[in-house]
Amino acid sequence: MKSQHAGLLVALLLVSCALPGACVAAAAAEVPSAAAARPPAAPLAWKDLQENQQQLLQSYAKDWDSLPPARQQALSRGARRWLSMDPTARAEARERFQKWQQLPAERRELIRKHWERFQQLDPESKALVRKNFETYMRLPPGRRRALRERWLAATPEERQHMLERMRERREHQHRPPPD
Repeated sequence: MKSQHAGLLVALLLVSCALPGACVAAAAAEVPSAAAARPPAAPLAWKDLQENQQQLLQSYAKDWDSLPPARQQALSRGARRWLSMDPTARAEARERFQKWQQLPAERRELIRKHWERFQQLDPESKALVRKNFETYMRLPPGRRRALRERWLAATPEERQHMLERMRERREHQHRPPPD
C-alpha cells in the first residue's frame, strides 16, 4: 500500500473514532463535493418518487423542481435507504446524524475531505482500508483510545516511522512460508 494510503487509513481511523459513527454519518449523507465526481444527475420529477418517499420528503415538495438534480437524486437515495431500515437502524442513524450536526464545521469539512480521498482510492486499496478499519474497531475501546492518543502526540517523523513499522508488520504477515 502506498504511503499516502497508509496515512489516509490512520486519518480515517482517527477521525471516525474521535466521534463514533461520525464517519458513517458523513458517508451516509450526500457530500456535495464527493457527488461532483459523479456524472451530472438527471432531474427527478416529484411525481416519479414513490408515495412513501414523497411522504418522507414532504418538506421539499414545494421547492422540489428548483433543487439541483444531484440534490434530488441524493434525497431520493437517502429516502430509499431510510425506508429500508428497521427501527433500530433508524434510531442509530438519527443519533449519528445528530452527533454529526453537533460537530464544528471545520471537523465536518475534514471528515468530508478524508471521505473524498478515500473515494479516490483504487478498489484494492479501499478494501485494505476497510479491512484495517474493521480490525481497529474490534480492538477494545481503551486500546483504540491509546493508539489514537499516541498518534496525535507523535511528531510527523514519528508518525512516518509508525506507518513504516505498520507496513513492515503487514508485509511480514502476508509473506508466504519458506519452502
